[in-house]
Amino acid sequence: LISGPSGLSIAATGAVLAGGKARDAYFFPYEAGVLDHAAPQTLDRGPEGLTLALKPAPGAAVPSSLAGVLAVDGKVYEIEARPGRALPGAAGLGPPPSPGPATAATAGGLAGAILFAFLGGLILNLMPCVFPVLAMKAASLASHGQDRAAARLQGLAFLAGVMATFLALAALLLVVRAGGAAVGWGFQLQSPPVVAALALLMLAVGLNMSGLFEIGGSLQGIGAGAANRNGALGAFLTGALAVVVAAPCTAPFMAPALGWAMTQPAALSLAVFAGLGLGFAAPFTLAALAPGVLSRLPRPGPWMETFRKVLAFPMYGAAAWLAWVIAVQAGPDLLARLLAAGVALAFACWLWGLAQKRAAVGRSARVLGASALVVAGLAVAGAVWPQPASAGSKAPETTGASTNGLAYEAYTPERLATLRAEGRPVFVNYTAAWCVTCQVNERVAFSSRTAAEAFESSGTVYLKADWTRRDEVIATDLARFGRAGVPLYVVYPAGGGEPKILPQLLTPDLVVRAVREAAKG
Repeated sequence: LISGPSGLSIAATGAVLAGGKARDAYFFPYEAGVLDHAAPQTLDRGPEGLTLALKPAPGAAVPSSLAGVLAVDGKVYEIEARPGRALPGAAGLGPPPSPGPATAATAGGLAGAILFAFLGGLILNLMPCVFPVLAMKAASLASHGQDRAAARLQGLAFLAGVMATFLALAALLLVVRAGGAAVGWGFQLQSPPVVAALALLMLAVGLNMSGLFEIGGSLQGIGAGAANRNGALGAFLTGALAVVVAAPCTAPFMAPALGWAMTQPAALSLAVFAGLGLGFAAPFTLAALAPGVLSRLPRPGPWMETFRKVLAFPMYGAAAWLAWVIAVQAGPDLLARLLAAGVALAFACWLWGLAQKRAAVGRSARVLGASALVVAGLAVAGAVWPQPASAGSKAPETTGASTNGLAYEAYTPERLATLRAEGRPVFVNYTAAWCVTCQVNERVAFSSRTAAEAFESSGTVYLKADWTRRDEVIATDLARFGRAGVPLYVVYPAGGGEPKILPQLLTPDLVVRAVREAAKG
C-alpha cells in the first residue's frame, strides 16, 4: 500500500497473477468510507503481478492498512495491504489493451455508440413504460386529419421536446457525476421527492384527459378549444413527457452506448444522448412528415373525445405504479403523504375546471382559480417536502423469495467474493423498483416455477443488487461492466471463470439455461 500525491496504489504479486495477463481488476475494501467508489481504479500490469491506483474518499485519512477483496478476471482473493515500497514486478506493462467487457459500441468509438443509442431509442418506443404516451402521440397526430402543415409542425415540435429533455437530463447527469456522485441512467428516480412529483404529474395528466379541467384554457375563457390544445406547444410538452415516462426503462443497445458515454468527455456524452433522442423521436416525427401515413389515419370526429378519456386510465396506472415505488423506497409514511397529496391535487384540478366553466359563461372565477393554485401548491409541497432521515426510511431486505419460492440474498461485494471463493455459481440481478423492464423480467422470467427449480437443483446462489435508492457500490459495479443503468444480469460460473452478461429482456428458458451452464463451470 503506497500513498502519494494522486492517491493510493495497492499492489499484489504471486503465481496466479504472474505473466501480465490480467485484463480486469477491482478492489472492494471491507471498511466503508475509505475509498471513493465513484472513482475509477486504474490497472497497471507487471510480469509478476498488478497494481491498482485508488482514490481515497473525500476527507478520509490515508489508512494504515487496507483489507478487502481483490477481484481479478472473475476470480477473487482476500488480501490485506500494508504500507511499504512498491512491489517489484507488479507494474510496468501498462493497462490491458481493452479493459472490461468489450462491446460493439466501444469497438466502434463515437460512431458505434451513437448508432447503438439511435437503435436503443427506436426500441425504447416499444418498452412497457412508454405505452401510456404512445397512444397519446397517435391520437394527437390523428387530430390534424388532412392538415399536413399542422401535422409537420407538431412532429418537429415533438422532436424538439424530446431532444431538449434528453439533453437536459444528460447534462444534469454529467454535472452530478462531475460532483463525485456515482449515478447512472434513471438516477433521478432514486430520489423519493422526484418520484412523488412524477406520480402527481401522471395523476394530473390523467385528470386532464378525463375532462376534469383543460390545459390551455384561461380563467377568462376557454374558447380556444381542441385546436390550441394540440398545437406546437402541446406537442413539445408531449415529447418532454414521453422522455420523463421513458426514464425508468433501458432498451437493448442503450446499455453499452450509455455505458461508453459515461466514460467520455461531456461533448461526446451529449452526442450519444442526442442519438438516443433522435431514435426515440424518429417514428412519430417521420410519420408526421410522411403524407402517406397521414392519409391512412382516421378522420377527426367525436370518437377522439372518447378515446382521449380512455387514455386517461394508463396515466392513472402510471401514477399508481409510482406510488408503489415510493412505498418500496421510503416506506408507508411517505406513501401516506403522497396519497393525501393526490386527493388534494384532484380537488385543485376540479376547482380549476370549475373556474374555467364559470369563466366561459361570464362569471368571475378569480377566487376559484386562486384557490386551485394554492391547493395544488400545498399538495405538491406536502408530497415532495424532505422528511427526516429516520422517518419513513426502509431498511434493505437481506433475504427474500419470489412468488414461486426463488430464494435470494441481498448483494454485497463481500458476499459475492465469499461465494466465488467457495467455487459456487452465482447469479447477480442488478435491479430497481422504478425500472419497468426489471419488474417485467421479475414477473416473467424469475417468478416461474421452472426457474426456481433450476436455481435449487444447480446450487446457484441468487443475489439481488437493489438500486432503487442510491448506492455507490452498485453504481461502480455497473460502470465496471460498461453499463449506465439497470437492468443488468451477471452470471458467475462455478469454479471461477469469466462472468457472463445476459440480455436485458429475459425469458424463463434463457434464465434456466444460464443457471445450468453456470453450474457446469
